[in-house]
Amino acid sequence: MPYLIDGHNLVPHIPGINLSDLDDEIALIQILQKFANKSRSKVEVYFDHAQSTQARTQNHGLVKAVFVRQTSTADDAIKARLSQLGKGAKNWTVVSSDREILVEARSHQSSILTAPKFAGILNQLSEVTQEGDKNETPDQSNLEVDYWLDQFSRD
Repeated sequence: MPYLIDGHNLVPHIPGINLSDLDDEIALIQILQKFANKSRSKVEVYFDHAQSTQARTQNHGLVKAVFVRQTSTADDAIKARLSQLGKGAKNWTVVSSDREILVEARSHQSSILTAPKFAGILNQLSEVTQEGDKNETPDQSNLEVDYWLDQFSRD
């Protein structure tokens, strides 16, 4: 199931990221990329307060980041996207703790998750991924192994 996410609404609930960080958006995008790849889900994340020269859309694999110009808000952009999706909006999950966005999502029959709840899902995924990384041995080619065996067996 694809996700529409209010980025700045989610950031305060992610450990290690703060809204005052210069790169909070990039840090969140990186976390969402891991989530999207693991869950094989499309993600659209919306950030408001972009300078007019920085208002843009960027694609990061399965994650589409939308930087909304200062004359509008991420909330307005999410509402517009839900309207654009029409009946297809029922196939999306909206992540926000903004009451107005959640009401709009319900009116389009979208699934909803609050920002803290979704942050908990991301945190669990991060813990599982880190645990998996600890238990995996790195892949090494036979050539690399042969090289090092040759290096250590020399007298």
